[in-house]
Amino acid sequence: MSLATPTRNVPFFNYRGAFAQDREKFIEIMTNVLDRGAFIMQSDVFDFEKNLASYLGVKHAFGLANGTDAIQIGLMAAGLKQGDEVLFPSHTMVATPAAIHMAGGIPVPVEMGPDHMMDPGDLERNITSKTKAICPVQVNGRTCDMDAIQAVCDKYGLFIVEDAAQGLGSKFKGRCAGTFGAAGTFSFYPAKVLGCFGDGGGLVTNDDNVADAVTMLRDHGRREDGEIRSWGFNSRLDNMQAAILNFQLESYDSVIARRREIAAQYQAQLGDFDRVVLPPGPDNGDHFDVYQNYELEADDRDALQVFLKENGIGTLIQWSGKAVHQWEGLGMTGAKLPKTEKFFTRCLMIPMNMTITDEEVGYVTGKIREFYA
Repeated sequence: MSLATPTRNVPFFNYRGAFAQDREKFIEIMTNVLDRGAFIMQSDVFDFEKNLASYLGVKHAFGLANGTDAIQIGLMAAGLKQGDEVLFPSHTMVATPAAIHMAGGIPVPVEMGPDHMMDPGDLERNITSKTKAICPVQVNGRTCDMDAIQAVCDKYGLFIVEDAAQGLGSKFKGRCAGTFGAAGTFSFYPAKVLGCFGDGGGLVTNDDNVADAVTMLRDHGRREDGEIRSWGFNSRLDNMQAAILNFQLESYDSVIARRREIAAQYQAQLGDFDRVVLPPGPDNGDHFDVYQNYELEADDRDALQVFLKENGIGTLIQWSGKAVHQWEGLGMTGAKLPKTEKFFTRCLMIPMNMTITDEEVGYVTGKIREFYA
């Protein structure tokens, strides 16, 4: 079943390619920032914040140092107190519960649904008198069923802070991820759909009080007039990265369109194949997905991954193959989430990036079929 040498090289993500595709423009942007000596909290940051707010249709947007800080700052700005419980899906990166913990809260893991997202039906059984918030994760470029989640929040008086690190541009019923709760947060890590060349994050909100708190929390407790009103963090988006992000935001819709096109090809070429379970396709009712990742479920997953590697195809088992509650050091192993645990024995991400060609998509799907044949 294996080959001596791969006949092609289809990387999971091409970091060099992310720079090479607009190399001249990126060098121009970086030179411009350096020539101006514009390094921290300069016009590029404020321009990016304005454009991001316009893109998402929100009142306030903030550039932050990374997506993890954004979640923590969002929870604190929304009013999370020491000992408050926050529900989150265990199908996420450890950054989500880590931010809850660092904000003083207690992260409580919940189940995933068949679409790989937070299961709204599993929320109520986890609510206690200490529960104060829900942190939906808009994972893999899809937005959760926010109507169902909001209904639970309304019933129990909870607030929402979205982890939309992977969901910029995705929508539910025409409304963008990140705009549903008290705050929405994003990551601009290089492999994200909108990625810079280092760490970067963002937070958006329509709440003026939350915005005031974020202004101080991200910059040592200082308000815009320089007055220090509280303790705060050093979590400002680097000006160089902001300039790069601002340039890429101009063509972001075309990037999303290409990723949805790749997803449609995967759907067409593997949708009738019963050995793998695909994520929802691009034409999926109330959802508009941007496909940050393409994560499927596969029979005999580990052997399939080896076979694809032998044939030059890069894949990834997300988050080292464990749900958050399965990491013993985090103290959540008592949680019973059988759907999530089964998923992590079957999940595999195949290439979804802006350098893969249609021909390479066909090569990937052909090798998957060949493996099972």
